[in-house]
Amino acid sequence: MTESHGVVVRVPATSANLGPGFDSLGLALDLYDEVEAEISGSPGVRISVEGQGAGELDGGEGHLVIRTMRATFDRMGFAQPDGIALRCRNRIPHARGLGSSSAAICAGILAARALVRSRGAGDLPDGEVFALATEMEGHPDNVAPCLAGGLTIAWTDQSGAASMVKLTPHEDVRPVVLIPEFRLSTEEARGLLPKDVPHSDAAANAGRAALLVAALTRRPEPDLLLAATEDRLHQRYRAPAMPRTAELVRRLREAGVPAVVSGAGPTVLALTTRETKDSIAPEVGNDWHIQPMNVDPLGAYVRFPETR
Repeated sequence: MTESHGVVVRVPATSANLGPGFDSLGLALDLYDEVEAEISGSPGVRISVEGQGAGELDGGEGHLVIRTMRATFDRMGFAQPDGIALRCRNRIPHARGLGSSSAAICAGILAARALVRSRGAGDLPDGEVFALATEMEGHPDNVAPCLAGGLTIAWTDQSGAASMVKLTPHEDVRPVVLIPEFRLSTEEARGLLPKDVPHSDAAANAGRAALLVAALTRRPEPDLLLAATEDRLHQRYRAPAMPRTAELVRRLREAGVPAVVSGAGPTVLALTTRETKDSIAPEVGNDWHIQPMNVDPLGAYVRFPETR
């Protein structure tokens, strides 16, 4: 890609729910996909993929970034270009509960907006970017931290309009993700959830989610984080689809580590501190990749490469 009208978008991995914050809490992590896009003079779609998903993802109009770009062009009233060239450098594992689809959606929207802006042909305010990303993803808990970074609380009103608040976790919170080789689709995991839950479980989760926000934004206390990450709404119902994940979460929590299912799974997220980070390894088998991370503070980042 050599034209000056190309754009590069970097988007972070995310972990949603964080235990009790079902469909509302999310955390941005310093693991990134990078998408380089340009409107090309040649008709058709050209896509190259490096890293995660190489050789697996749709190589044409069905690619999620391309579909999202097309939807964004329509939303902005910009004529659909005949040609789009796309280069994806993917580091976020797919179907693991780390927000790979949200990252692709956010990258597609921001790339399309930047390309239209660079031509002086329209704009899409940040609020509408978030709204479109939520619409395409189906819920806002992953797209919010992907766009904004940090710790986010996201919600929708009765009309379906989404909003978010960004918070800054304490610097001593140390996320660690435990990534398995096996995959689980979000649709499969969500399909296991019951239509109704006991009132006592809903009340318990409301209290824990509020406590978790406090526990993450003050100097972390391992016991407080452990109590704050207790969940009764979704993890146990999804356990039959990922028994090894459920077992690892149980072992870690019994060892005092605040561990939860990352998003819909099967990755496990441990919210560690200096005191608890060394408690993880003895409980984890060889089939899990242990990856310490930092919280990404900024979210999605857009830049225009220099003309080459």
